[in-house]
Amino acid sequence: MIEVTIHRSRTSGAICAFRISGHAGFAEAGRDLVCAGVSTVSVGTVNAIEALLHVPLKTKVRNGFLQADVPELADATVRANVQLLLESMLVMLQGIRDAYGDVGQFIQIHERADRS
Repeated sequence: MIEVTIHRSRTSGAICAFRISGHAGFAEAGRDLVCAGVSTVSVGTVNAIEALLHVPLKTKVRNGFLQADVPELADATVRANVQLLLESMLVMLQGIRDAYGDVGQFIQIHERADRS
C-alpha cells in the first residue's frame, strides 16, 4: 500500500511537507498503474515547483519513497503558487485513490497539522 502523509502548518494550514512511501500492489512491478500514477503526480509536482517557480525543495528519493519539504518563502505570490501546485497534487492523488479499488485499498492519505 502507498502511504501519503501531508504535513500542514498549524497556523496557516499550508502544506509544508509531504511524504509518500510504499507500493500499491495493484499489479506486478512494472505494470502497476497506481504506482506509476502516484509517482508521476508527485515527482511532476516537485519538478514543476522547482522549474516554474524556481523554488528548490529539500527532497529525499529512493525506491518507493519521496519526501519533500517546502522552505519558508518571503514572496507571497510565489508562496501562493507553490501551495496551488501542492494542493493540486493532493487532489490528483485523491482522484487516483478513488478511481482504483475500494477507497484506501491501494493508497491511504493522511493529513497532519504538526508544524508552525
